[in-house]
Amino acid sequence: MTVLESAIHDERPLENKPQWLRWIVLTLLVYVMLLAVSMIGSGFQYATGDQARELFNFASNPIMGLIIGMVSTALIQSSSTVTSIIVGMVAGGLPITIAIPMMMGANIGTSITNTLVSLGHVRQKEEFQRAFNAATIHDFFNVLSVLIFLPLEMAFGVLEFLSGQLVALIHTGEAMGLGGVNPIKAVTKPVTELVSESLQFLPSVYPGVAKIFIGILLIVASITYMGKIMKSLMVGKAKALLHKSIGQGPLSGIASGAIVTVLVQSSSTTTSLMVPLVGAGVLKARDIYPFTLGANVGTCITALIAALGVVGVNSGFALQIALVHLIYNVLGVTLIYGIRFLRDIPINLSYQLSVLASEQKLYGAAYVGGLFFIIPLGIIFTSM
Repeated sequence: MTVLESAIHDERPLENKPQWLRWIVLTLLVYVMLLAVSMIGSGFQYATGDQARELFNFASNPIMGLIIGMVSTALIQSSSTVTSIIVGMVAGGLPITIAIPMMMGANIGTSITNTLVSLGHVRQKEEFQRAFNAATIHDFFNVLSVLIFLPLEMAFGVLEFLSGQLVALIHTGEAMGLGGVNPIKAVTKPVTELVSESLQFLPSVYPGVAKIFIGILLIVASITYMGKIMKSLMVGKAKALLHKSIGQGPLSGIASGAIVTVLVQSSSTTTSLMVPLVGAGVLKARDIYPFTLGANVGTCITALIAALGVVGVNSGFALQIALVHLIYNVLGVTLIYGIRFLRDIPINLSYQLSVLASEQKLYGAAYVGGLFFIIPLGIIFTSM
């Protein structure tokens, strides 16, 4: 019986299973995620050939790309899943200029989770006001970040240029013998090629379509179970780190938020850990603000790991879009939190909205439905 089979047939709750078994399964799930990203990239390339740009003409408008990333993440409830899929699509030929707004949209879409968590406090007016305030800071920060950086990207291509320079440096290092063989590519490529060969009986572009479909299913499954295992292994440590970092200054809070998110592999988990604490009055919304921003940086790890599994001529582009995600979030935190006027905007707006929502629950429902679904879907349908 394999390790995965023994883990599946072990009926004990996840947190009661041996720690060594959970670490082994986690390692295997990371491999599955890398394999899935590689399959999406090669499948997308096979299915579209040289027509990838034409296939995504509907998203060539940056606003449309932003909305696609936003709605996808809000529906799937995982920015890690969406960003990993985007990495795979870029590996298959999706242009960077289209993928960048999608990454930005994923940032906004993921903040719906902690906003929904705050609704659990809706029966107690004051508690709900505090929880909703804490939850929507993340929303307003991500929206403000898009309002600043999307126009800059459309006008000057700042993120594309910076990430391209980093990729060039990395590839220069490899060319000078500093990089060496990528072991991840070495272990994923044989399986990807085997799947390709087994699907050759399908006609036309369907082998590529099948690989994309299989890859997406594997990404969703692997990241879902990775999150569960990481939570069972690390949530206790994450909570301890959260309590230690609060009150130690903004840099400590940002760093701790990033570390916790890397540990639990979910920015939604990181931010959702804090909402009940603010709702209960243990912490203030302003206290957890830096921690929330750190979560934005920490969540970039998934896309970077996914990019390592990409094989082929577009592997550099896959790494580039993962670096775009990192640079965008680091610059967003640095600029917005570094300038007092900008820093106060998410705090003030979230507080004002929370007061309105606590007085009239309809405002809260209208905000969640309008920002994450009604407005974006309305723009999509009117543009078709």
